[in-house]
Amino acid sequence: RPPGAGSAQRPPVPPRSLLMAIDVTQERGLSHLDYKYLDGAPVCRFPLFNFLQPLPLDWMYLVYLVLFLGSLGIMLGCFYRLSCLLFISTYWYIFFLDKTTWNNHSYLYGLIGFQLTLMDGNRYWSIDGLRRPSIRNAHVPLWNYTLLRTQIFIVYFIAGIKKLDADWVEGYSMSYLAHHWLFDPFKWVLLILPVELVSLLVVHGGGLILDLTAGYLLFFDATRPYAFFFVSYFHCMNSQLFSIGMFSYTMLATSPLFCYPDWPRRFFDRFPSFLKAVLPLTSAEPQRSTSCVYQGDQTSSGERQQAPAAPKAPKLRLRHKLRAIFTILYIAEQFFMPYSHFITQGYNNWTNGLYGYSWDMMVHSRSHQHVKVTYKDGKTGEIGYLNPGVFTQSRRWKDHGDMLKQYATCLSHFLPRYNISEPEIYFDIWVSINERFQQRIFDPRVDIVKAEWSPFRPNPWLMPLLVDLSPWRTKFQEIEGSLDNQTEIVFIADFPGLHLENFVSEDLGNTSIHVLQGNLNVEIVEEKKNYTVKPGEQIKVPAGAYHKVYTVSDDPSCYMYVYVNTTEAALQENFTKLYELQERVRNGTETEPLPPELQPLVAADDDEGAEVNATDPIVKLFLKRQRRMKEVKKRREAGVLERLERFAVKKYYTIRRGFLMTAIAMRNLAVGLPPLEQLTREVEFANMKGPQAEAAPDERLKDEVGHGEL
Repeated sequence: RPPGAGSAQRPPVPPRSLLMAIDVTQERGLSHLDYKYLDGAPVCRFPLFNFLQPLPLDWMYLVYLVLFLGSLGIMLGCFYRLSCLLFISTYWYIFFLDKTTWNNHSYLYGLIGFQLTLMDGNRYWSIDGLRRPSIRNAHVPLWNYTLLRTQIFIVYFIAGIKKLDADWVEGYSMSYLAHHWLFDPFKWVLLILPVELVSLLVVHGGGLILDLTAGYLLFFDATRPYAFFFVSYFHCMNSQLFSIGMFSYTMLATSPLFCYPDWPRRFFDRFPSFLKAVLPLTSAEPQRSTSCVYQGDQTSSGERQQAPAAPKAPKLRLRHKLRAIFTILYIAEQFFMPYSHFITQGYNNWTNGLYGYSWDMMVHSRSHQHVKVTYKDGKTGEIGYLNPGVFTQSRRWKDHGDMLKQYATCLSHFLPRYNISEPEIYFDIWVSINERFQQRIFDPRVDIVKAEWSPFRPNPWLMPLLVDLSPWRTKFQEIEGSLDNQTEIVFIADFPGLHLENFVSEDLGNTSIHVLQGNLNVEIVEEKKNYTVKPGEQIKVPAGAYHKVYTVSDDPSCYMYVYVNTTEAALQENFTKLYELQERVRNGTETEPLPPELQPLVAADDDEGAEVNATDPIVKLFLKRQRRMKEVKKRREAGVLERLERFAVKKYYTIRRGFLMTAIAMRNLAVGLPPLEQLTREVEFANMKGPQAEAAPDERLKDEVGHGEL
């Protein structure tokens, strides 16, 4: 092709746009829009700007319909610029409307949509090309490819740079992933590695190396096939490990960007001739484009000059210069943004502010042990407690100072409806990041309603991460390895002058506090007694009662709760006995007749309703657990075709509900609401599930007694 002319076809937009069209019904939320926005209900929301509010529900369906039509128009190259504008305007509105759904790949979709708006993405195999012969099969300027390739390179490379964090390198960020069945082959092939080494070498080491090198390897011809294999394997694994919508498939669709621009022509040219009528054009030479800058006087990529002549200088117009400047500035801005947190005070670590542009994906894992929301009536002084998460569907407010401020402000508006005047709101939230001690993230003494917060200043009521205690994590592993299967442990660190008020469930027998560092004063509230506990000492705390743990040393205290879930232990013992009895009945070694309450054990194999007929609650729970375990085993052992069928059926009913609910909303906007009975029937029809709808394989047995929260 002529130097600087660009490619002979448009960028491979259709695969990505198709994935975004599908994603509208899933991660964007069209299929469950009515549950997400709860039209008219008192709900606390978390927009980027507080003035942003969702439209009435039927209008939100219209917004999503416009979003879908925009992505469809981009895919087909139909009214391309208009489709891009429709897509990015509605996409960024939805994106800014709810910070709780923010993630790096949602940010990436918005960036690519913005880039496509400025590009010539409708030059090859497009409806616009059929309508306008002047752009059909025309060159695409190389800056289009430069921008898209650099954007994907940044996703990989910056994600790798962010993984040069000590917690990632030492294997603490995503250690739980090594237990997933996807990593079993590494445990078998790599000399039967223990799960700890699989976590360190494969999960953390492999993820770091892939992110740092993938962008480079995709650029070069010699390494591109190997890069294709590894990034494809990586994204396929991610699609099974995480619920991240279309992101894994979108990244797979972006890999061909790094190939030679004419790869679609060469690919489609290999198809049989009888299919050529419905496939993209492969025979005609691409035509010149006013968007491109050409060297010399060449008129097409296939023509040669008739006589030697000095090449003419390219004619650079203002728009060409502006596009070059834009490309340089945009790339510089994308490299700068992940390191701009000195401006917004929001690095995605402990401080968690406006971090959605960081590309620090999966660098940190968190677990919450204790969340207490306290309100105080500003007039009467009455103190009470709120259920964490009341008036909201999100959990992310627990980790973000900006969302906590929004949540507290929202609660202060709702609580007066319940005769609580001028409410003050206090949060006591305990978090462990990357397997550290559980510690407070926000100061529990600060009224968040009146507290100041700004994205451009450090958060004054954020408690510092106790990084000096990080070396204790090695000791944690030793302690946990010495425990039996029934004993649980929680590691706590607290600041001087603060105390933890805790209630020990009656299920948790033999609970004790072991001091690791610092001095504690433990108050048993019911007994009205105080006990001083020093490092190396321990104290038992009663079950079914409150106690308070005060840190009285000058430095932070470290201690651990050790407990046994006696209810669960007894339940597991009963399950073991029932299983052994059931096995004896099956093999004929049980000679004694079973009492009536145990008869369902005999019918369990042949009668799925046995658990319904069980009168003993333990037997009923045992049979329910067995049935679910059979379902899980059946799903895991299913063949490829069965899995594909199940996947297709699930997606069909998800997409079906989204479009049916959209049709109902459009009808409501056009002609008004129908009678309530008709609307109820329509929604019930939209809610219809597939015949194979089952619980997720990893769904917990919610009816069983689980670990009580300390």
